[in-house]
Formats: sequence, structure tokens, C-alpha cells
Amino acid sequence: MRRFSLAIVTFILCAAVGYSQTALATVTGTVTDSTGAVIANAPITLKNLENGQVYTGASSDTGNFTLTQLPIGDYDLTVALSGFKTYAHSKFHLAANQTMREDIALQIGQASESVTVTSEATLLKTENSEVTQNVTLSQLNNLPILIVGATGEGIRDPFQAVRLVPGVRYAAGANIGAGGAPAVVTTMVINGTPANSYGTRLDGMTMNPTSPRLLGAQMQTQPSVDALQEVAIETSNFAAEYGAAGGAMVNMVTKSGSNQYHGGAYDYGTNEALNAHQPYLGTRSNVRQQDSGFTLGGPVRLPKVYNGTNRTFCFWSYEEFDQKGLVITSNSVPTAAYRGGDVSNLITARTS
Repeated sequence: MRRFSLAIVTFILCAAVGYSQTALATVTGTVTDSTGAVIANAPITLKNLENGQVYTGASSDTGNFTLTQLPIGDYDLTVALSGFKTYAHSKFHLAANQTMREDIALQIGQASESVTVTSEATLLKTENSEVTQNVTLSQLNNLPILIVGATGEGIRDPFQAVRLVPGVRYAAGANIGAGGAPAVVTTMVINGTPANSYGTRLDGMTMNPTSPRLLGAQMQTQPSVDALQEVAIETSNFAAEYGAAGGAMVNMVTKSGSNQYHGGAYDYGTNEALNAHQPYLGTRSNVRQQDSGFTLGGPVRLPKVYNGTNRTFCFWSYEEFDQKGLVITSNSVPTAAYRGGDVSNLITARTS
């Protein structure tokens, strides 16, 4: 009974993400033979290379097939039908909210023989008219995104990914909010539409703040950069399911566990000791910031009770931002010597 209770608690804490339509990928296409005739009831198998999960389907009477609700990642596609060589498309990537077309032409032969396709999917989209740019994890890690906070620096901002998209103007910086307190204000304009008319979703869940908090509260709902797997930014002709969005829809997809345990830790620090002195005045603002955290993901395993390999996965992300310091603002007027034209001590007048 204790083991059963422990398993239930673990499954609750490590509950799998309830994927929604808006964050996942789709593979569709037609199965034909070498003459172009459609083939019905051809079994379609998709295998996720990261966690071993298998998704299956079959072609219809018209030879068409569609596999939906596919988490982003690398996949193998296989079609094995008696009387035909096995068709295999190896290690292709499915991006967030992508609809990939894969038209399969089977060749007559033994099932033990195979036709292997290794090329990437075509960049030309024929299944929809939306304009989307996907920003991957490696791109997020390389972006200069340490600019959010009351001083214009601090916790990393995944919305900086929109700077890579044509037609987008994004600005984030400090402003004075209610009561004179500093506040972060973000402004995003997409293709000339009204500012901040975009929508945001995290794993399919809406996370837009509501007016009048729209400008200053966006960063209250943003996810940690290290928790994200991919960001899909749709700027035109997106589906009707995004009817609440105006200029763009920003879809963020979080990481999930795989069959191997993976994790990482980080600590981004700012200290005035590493800053240069202000010109002429020699002062340095006393600003000390730390953005630190860790991530950990993998299969759910309970020794002698449950092995979640290829079945159940967990992922944790923790991030903490700490800021201390005093911003120094100094003003000065020319000394009597300067006004007289003597600036010989200009360089040596700097204070520590």
C-alpha cells in the first residue's frame, strides 16, 4: 500500500503535460505506389527519437493519412506493407505548430528491403498560408536577452526572440509606474498593427495579461528561458483558433523529459566591480544582480515499482532573480580652472 501511495504521489508531481492543438505538430500526406495509384490501409509509424514514444496511423481509402498532436522533436517515419519495400524517413525535425507534408511512394519489393530518405522536409508550406518563424533552444541560448528589469538589465526575456522576425518592433525597458515605483514596460508592434495586440500561449495555454496591466505585466507571466524548447512566432494568416490575437501569435513550448536524464545549472551575475567608471565623474553605480537556476528532466523511475522509460517523463525548472544596489546619478559644473581654459588635471581628477 505504501508503494502504491508513493507511486500515486510521484505521478501527481510528475504529471505529463496536457498537450493542446496550438503547440504541437502534424504530419500529413498521401501513400501511392510507383504508378501513382493510391494505397489504402498502409500502416504509418512515427517514433520520437528522444523518448521512444511511438505514434501510429494508417492511410485512408483515398491514400491520405494525418497524424496529429505530435510533440516537437526528432522523428523517424516508417511505412512497412507486404509486397512493397519498407519506406523510412530518418531523423527529421518537427517544429512547434508545424504541419509537415510527406508524400510517400512505395516501391514493389520485399519488406526486408528498404528505401531510406534522409533529406529534410521542404521549406515550402503547402498545407496552410500562415507566416511562422521558429526559434530553437540553441538560438535562445545565444540571444543577448539579459535586458529585463527595473534598471534595464536582469532576468532573461524569451520575448526577445521576436527580434529575429521581419516586421516586428519590440522594446522593453524601465518606466515609472504607479506611486513612482519602477516598472517594466514592453511594447511590441507587428507589421504596423496596434501596439501589444499580439497573443501569447505556453503549451497551448493563454498567458496574456489583461488591460490595464498589459504593458507592465507581460513579464509576470513569461516562462524561464531554460525551460523552453522552442518558440513559434506567427505574424500573418494564422488559424481561426487564434482569434483573440491581433498582430501576431507567440507560441512557446516547454521542454519535456526524455529517456535519458538531462539537466543544467546557470548563474548570470552583475557587479559594479566589473563595470567601468562613468566618464569625467569617476563614479560607478552600485548594482548587484544574480539570475540563477537549474533544470532537470528524465524518465519517471521507481525502483522495483515502476519504470517510465518510453512512457512517463518529468521535467523541472527553477529560476531566481535577485537584485541589490543603488544607482548613482551625479551632475557637475566646470571648475574655475576649466572655465579659464586649464584642463590639465582632467585625467587625474577621477575619484575611486
